[in-house]
Amino acid sequence: MNTLKSIIKPFFYGALIGILGGLMGLGGAEFRLPVLTFIFDFATLHAVVINLIISWVTVISSLIFRWESWSAVEPYLPIILTLLSGSLIGASIGASLASKIDEKRLDRIVAILLGILALVMITETLIHFDPLRLNLISMTLLGFSAGIIIGLFSSMLGVAGGELIIPTIALLYGVDIKIAGTLSLMVSLPTIMVGLYRYKNRAPFTIVKPNLSLIASMAGGSVLGAWIGKSMLGLFSSGHLQLFLAFILSLSAIKLYKKGMQ
Repeated sequence: MNTLKSIIKPFFYGALIGILGGLMGLGGAEFRLPVLTFIFDFATLHAVVINLIISWVTVISSLIFRWESWSAVEPYLPIILTLLSGSLIGASIGASLASKIDEKRLDRIVAILLGILALVMITETLIHFDPLRLNLISMTLLGFSAGIIIGLFSSMLGVAGGELIIPTIALLYGVDIKIAGTLSLMVSLPTIMVGLYRYKNRAPFTIVKPNLSLIASMAGGSVLGAWIGKSMLGLFSSGHLQLFLAFILSLSAIKLYKKGMQ
């Protein structure tokens, strides 16, 4: 039973989430958080910390899988730096806030953030947005502001933030979605690291050591699942799948909000 709980079960869920995320071009961390909270029964803040660690592993793996050459991303360095300048600040603020808020209130805040992510996913599927035509100053200010929001989401949910970063890059800067995915990972990696650093010396981080086998198993499953999901691209309609998963995410948000109100 202990083996099932600490190795097999988290590996299975990690792989399942990784496959679903891979099919949509995401890391799946937004779905991992409800699993950690409701299936593995972690307190919300502990689930966020574990989710950040697993997200860090999956982002590194995804970046390795997608990497082509430095010359392919070098022209987009100003975009990366603009978003990073905001996301690192947001991640630092988010981790500090999450560590200070009582558990019930945090449950409600996280539920609202999950609901917003579900709404973003639905909007991306149903509405086509053309890139904005803005001057350099406007793009820089909006990119910095979007980065702060992305960083807050990342550190308070334990996610890489690709579902926010990719449309931001495509909408603000008119970058191709495939390249935007790689740039997203390059923004996510330092953002996650800042979030983890801010949590490292706080009480919630104590959950890591006694759950290392679970974390390693779920991370391994997530990486394998992401690879399988990427290999299955084209077999399913990503739009329909995204709508379905947004619905599941909405239900998780409602359940977590109700938990925070008890």
